[in-house]
Amino acid sequence: MTRNEPLFIAFSTQKGGAGKSVFTTLAASFLHYQRGYNILVIDCDEGQYSLHRMRERDMEIVESDPILERKFGEQIVVTNKPAYTILCSPPNQAITLARSFIEQGDHKIDIVLFDLPGTVNSRGVMQCVSELDYIFTPITSDKIVLESSLAFALAVRDLLINSDSSQLKGLYLYWNMVDARERTALYDTYDEIINDLGLSLLHTHIPDTKRYRKEMTKGSRDVFRSTLFPCSRRMLKGSRFDELIDEILQIIKL
Repeated sequence: MTRNEPLFIAFSTQKGGAGKSVFTTLAASFLHYQRGYNILVIDCDEGQYSLHRMRERDMEIVESDPILERKFGEQIVVTNKPAYTILCSPPNQAITLARSFIEQGDHKIDIVLFDLPGTVNSRGVMQCVSELDYIFTPITSDKIVLESSLAFALAVRDLLINSDSSQLKGLYLYWNMVDARERTALYDTYDEIINDLGLSLLHTHIPDTKRYRKEMTKGSRDVFRSTLFPCSRRMLKGSRFDELIDEILQIIKL
């Protein structure tokens, strides 16, 4: 891969509810609107296409709210870029679609984010994963979620990382939904297990806060999760999401 080619990245796990679609949306908007990177999103979650539907809801809200509509227009002028594109594709066709869009497009794409289904057994998921550059996997202290996520990470590592048939450079776990009341010793124990398994773990812990479940609504003035706006400064404070993105950018060396 040359330096001018975009990076293919996914927030992915095989257990639903861990936050992969939430972080895909947040990362796309934060990187595109706030950090200045050019982002493309491929929604591969067949049957749901939740990110595509979220974009439709966001557009309806903006078009019906004069203040948000003006704010969105001002954002386009300041950033000199429109909203990032969200394309829908089954996993087995996602890489081809991304490359076709990039080749035919007028604007350089820096990062393509793939929102994959919540199970590796879905058609074409592992094929798509093998052609990604990096995977970032949210994990929680829930035993079922953690065991499922670790099984996914180990399978990807053993089958794809450092394989001649894959371009995957790394998979990194990170703690999500961390309750401040949970014992630090619990996470220390889990960290040791993850380290013993030879898996990579990010330093950033994402706290359990309702803002991660908060979509934009009509009348919203402080936006957190949206496909059309980045996190507002007030909502970003204390979320540690910006710290997560900074750590990811250090890894991918964009």
